Amino acid sequence: MPVPEAPLVATDAGLVPEGEGWFVLNARDAAWWRSDDLGQATTFEGEQHFSELGFHVEVLHPGQPNCMYHGESRQEDFLVVSGECIAIVEGEERHLKAWDFVHCPPWAEHVFVGAGDGPCVIVMVGRRGSGGKILYPVSEVAAGHGASAEAETHEPREAYARFEQPSRTRYQEGWLP
Repeated sequence: MPVPEAPLVATDAGLVPEGEGWFVLNARDAAWWRSDDLGQATTFEGEQHFSELGFHVEVLHPGQPNCMYHGESRQEDFLVVSGECIAIVEGEERHLKAWDFVHCPPWAEHVFVGAGDGPCVIVMVGRRGSGGKILYPVSEVAAGHGASAEAETHEPREAYARFEQPSRTRYQEGWLP
C-alpha cells in the first residue's frame, strides 16, 4: 500500500504538515520557533511529531546558545552549514565553521553557541523514541556563554526556567543564507 502525502496546512507561523505521510517543505515556508535568548529553529513538524528521528534547522546569532548544556541517552549529530559557532562538548570548546560535523554519542554533554560576524545555521538530528533521558549538568565553560543550568537537573522546565517560552513565528528574511 502506498504511503500517502501529508497535506501542508497554513498557520499564522507558516506551513506545517498534518498527519502521517511524506511531504516536501522548504525551510523558509515552514513554521519556526523564535527566542531572543536561544535563536530560531524549525522542526518541520506540526502536531504530529516524527516518531523515530528528530530533525531541525537552528539559526544562532553571535553569543546565542541553542539550548542548555546537556547530555542525553540518545545519539545526536550536527552539521554546520553556514557561519560559525562554538561547540562545547564534554567541557571543551571547539570553534566550528561551515561543513564541520559533530557526532555526540549517548551522554556526551554538549551545546552550541553562535560566533563570528553573522548567523550560524546548524542542521541537528537525533534519535527519538520512548525511554529517552536527559541531564542538564552545571558547567563552568557553558556558563561563560550563558548556556548552563543553574543547578543540575533532569527537568527541562528547571533548566530553562530563566528563559521566556519561544514563540511560533514565520521565517524572517536573513535567517538562512
